[in-house]
Amino acid sequence: MTRSADRVWTVPNAISVARLLLVPVFAWLIVAGHDLAALAVLAVAGFSDWLDGVIARRFDQSSRLGAMLDPAADRLYILVTLVLLAWRDVVPWWLVVVLVGRDVLLACFLPALARRGYGPLPVHFVGKAGTFALLYAFPLLLLAQWDGVVGTVAHVAGWAFAWWGIGLYWVSGVLYVRQAAGLLRAAEAPRP
Repeated sequence: MTRSADRVWTVPNAISVARLLLVPVFAWLIVAGHDLAALAVLAVAGFSDWLDGVIARRFDQSSRLGAMLDPAADRLYILVTLVLLAWRDVVPWWLVVVLVGRDVLLACFLPALARRGYGPLPVHFVGKAGTFALLYAFPLLLLAQWDGVVGTVAHVAGWAFAWWGIGLYWVSGVLYVRQAAGLLRAAEAPRP
């Protein structure tokens, strides 16, 4: 990576940190039943996820820290949102198990990769698309709790995004497992 990749103080990193700081705010709003405000926080978080990537690419502000912060914020939002929506009976608990199970599976590879000098695997487009779909699904599923046409449409759209997100999330998981296994095999191969 270039020297610019070692920077810590960048606009995209500040946006990612702000997004992380909104996680407890979102959690409190969901627990307190302030669904409209929680939806607004999710919308801001989703927009900021897109914005930090655009700024990083357009203004050459990509960094190692940003490459870790952005997916960490995504994972945290997904986990907190899933658990709290399941706690509120908005989504079933099996959805939590299916999505968290994929992340647990991938986390099993991290110690072996780290021992061989590899950092976190680069984010794959399919994983980003799965995360994007899930981050659309959750506010829609929360909105589906409202009565009337808005709730009905949000229910259908929310579950459509959720199913796409689940599929893409697991396809990307398989891609990451294959990539990690390839790196580990290459590291174990005898050197000529």
